Amino acid sequence: MTIDPATFLAILAMAIATYATRISGFIIGPYLPEEGRLRQALDAVPAAVLTAVVAPTIVSGPAELIASVATIIAARRLPALGAIAVGVGTVLVGRHFFGGW
Repeated sequence: MTIDPATFLAILAMAIATYATRISGFIIGPYLPEEGRLRQALDAVPAAVLTAVVAPTIVSGPAELIASVATIIAARRLPALGAIAVGVGTVLVGRHFFGGW
């Protein structure tokens, strides 16, 4: 079995980038403010990233739109894992009936 050097370098570069991203939190973390506007902005980043990833999917079809609404309703009443299960189940059933496989 041979390993392509370009593939190996790409995997190595991705591993280094991932490690650097993760370790930077420990290095930079103590210098971040514990209160104030910057802290509020940093606290909003995870929700903003999730919204940016999910929002384009909502308009891609009726199954995804229905699943998004069902997930939002479930998230108000269930823990995160339950809301995720409702969303995945709803999109699977919706794609079965509306197509989209």
